[in-house]
Amino acid sequence: LSPYGYPGILLSDAASKNPEFVDLAMKELIQIWRKKNICSAFLRLHPILNDDFNKLCQSLNFKINGETVSVNLTLSDAEIWHDTRPEHRTKINKCKRLGFKAEICPFEDKLKDFLVIYEETMDRVGATSSYYFGEDYFRTLKRALGDKLHLCMVKLENKFVCGGVFTECCGIIQYHLGGSKNEFLKQAPTTLMFDSMRFWGKQRGNQYFHLGGGLGGSKDSLYHFKAGFSKQRHTFLTLRLIIDDEKYRYLVELCAKSLNTEPENLLKSDFFPAYRSPKIR
Repeated sequence: LSPYGYPGILLSDAASKNPEFVDLAMKELIQIWRKKNICSAFLRLHPILNDDFNKLCQSLNFKINGETVSVNLTLSDAEIWHDTRPEHRTKINKCKRLGFKAEICPFEDKLKDFLVIYEETMDRVGATSSYYFGEDYFRTLKRALGDKLHLCMVKLENKFVCGGVFTECCGIIQYHLGGSKNEFLKQAPTTLMFDSMRFWGKQRGNQYFHLGGGLGGSKDSLYHFKAGFSKQRHTFLTLRLIIDDEKYRYLVELCAKSLNTEPENLLKSDFFPAYRSPKIR
């Protein structure tokens, strides 16, 4: 499995213009995996950096997992603002009138303040345990990414009400994790945070502010909220590879037996790899 998020497969400019090379490289990768007794591979592609990867490797099994949203930072400030949903523009302006301010904060200094907000948000939305990232996670992330990791916080007077963690790399500002205090949901300070980050990213010469999509690639309320900041969309693809057909079938049969169902039911489901399916879908 590739890491959660949009890790993608990086190609040089020369490689991206040579489908034969990319096809050969992927076939070689599959052979290496086969020698290492890898049974299957589930790879998440990057919606921007891998926007045409499925065209370079048409023989592989790609699946469209939904859409993601990004702001085109090469547009003028007026064009970016114009492409913002009127409802969001109203909330951004109202936040400013009420005295909310968004700022890039020293990561180490304000991490604990951010964690309070983030965990309150996860509690509110009923997030699974996998979405609760402790302090060690964020400190490790900062050590790994250095000045490519940024913390934006929104405050009202001296109280932090909203925060988000963002990366900056390859001309892309990427939203990672964030949240808002329950008592300020009505004012929607996240709209101000995203608005500030896109213009901050533009001033630094970036090309995209990538907000991502909905949970699991769905067009849920989270996707609808992000979609209000831009009209630009990207396709989120995953690559699903069965390296060893015989072992794959054997593992699916074991999983089906444990779930008291037929192997074909697992193979017809959307879950991949089918032998890790927690239930029938």
